[in-house]
Amino acid sequence: MNQKSAHANPNKNRTPRHRAREFALQGLYQWLLNSEEAGAIDAHVRQAHGFDKADAAHFDVLLHGTIKQVDELRAALAPLIDRPMEQLSPIEHAALLIGAFELKNHLEIPYKVVINEAVELTKSFGGIDGHKYVNGVLDKLAASMRSVETGAARK
Repeated sequence: MNQKSAHANPNKNRTPRHRAREFALQGLYQWLLNSEEAGAIDAHVRQAHGFDKADAAHFDVLLHGTIKQVDELRAALAPLIDRPMEQLSPIEHAALLIGAFELKNHLEIPYKVVINEAVELTKSFGGIDGHKYVNGVLDKLAASMRSVETGAARK
């Protein structure tokens, strides 16, 4: 699916969980750029149009959990990326952090769903080919973090 078809119907595939990820991405973007306090970002994002359609509990877990675990998540991602973390676009950086957080902490969400969601976020908000980069990095991360699950899927 190309970007045009993804934007032709913006409500397609926008489940409450997907919307939570979109808002968490926006919050992490703000946090990465401004180093604002998580509570202030949370309050600001909750006022955004459409937040009432998001899974607020999942948004909380993603935003606050990712910020709390940022050093650990970056350490897991660092060997898999081809440049320093600071040189990633903030959208790719945030999408990778969300994907890494969900891979690590939400084993109930299949790894392919985690990767697909991060890719879709990057397609919607990032640059032209950023989604390919996010896909490749998270695929490698899933192989190490969820080796049993990815191994079974590859058989």
